[in-house]
Amino acid sequence: MTKYLETLSTELQERFADIPIKIKIAYNELTIEISAKHSFYVCESLHNRFDFSQLMDLCGVDYSQYKQADWETKTASSTGFSRGVHEGIHQDENDKPRYAVIYHLLSVKNNQRIRVRAFAEGEPPCIDSVTSIWNSANWYEREAFDMVGILFNGHPDLRRILTDYGFIGHPLRKDFPVSGNVEMRYDPDTKRVIYEPVSIEPRTLVPRVIRQDNRYTD
Repeated sequence: MTKYLETLSTELQERFADIPIKIKIAYNELTIEISAKHSFYVCESLHNRFDFSQLMDLCGVDYSQYKQADWETKTASSTGFSRGVHEGIHQDENDKPRYAVIYHLLSVKNNQRIRVRAFAEGEPPCIDSVTSIWNSANWYEREAFDMVGILFNGHPDLRRILTDYGFIGHPLRKDFPVSGNVEMRYDPDTKRVIYEPVSIEPRTLVPRVIRQDNRYTD
């Protein structure tokens, strides 16, 4: 498998030698990293010249605070929930754009799979639609727009697909509040569903650490 992936990696590097591209092999999978402005060109070439005829999946990713954590949990201890709390610890710095679109492609002809990661800059982040290459991208791109707020230039019908039409924000962004911005209920007076400011108070659930329990003593 590794030899095959290395061969495919060499072929891809030769094909896309004219643009900035990063190709890496990890966990027996090959991943291409590109910028948003080259995404359509790369995807079209993968479809037409490398026979990746099927788009298996497409999703948006928010890399905000990626590889940054205030919790150090590499080793366990007996100090309970508060173990290893070191505020401000950063495991790694991420200098790439915050948002990316991930494509999982399949070549039925060659029995090959590949992953493409395209980083989109700006706010809102924008990238070219690939619906003209793979029809299945239509709803995938609408979901990425709805959940992460990524705009797809050239999409034939870019609108929300999972949330309400008047929904505020994008639920899979890292800065979206866990409890949301609004809540809905049926109002018997107006006889319709209404939206109100969320009444749930944000809180952190702390697991209970049981030190002694008579059920487990001899």
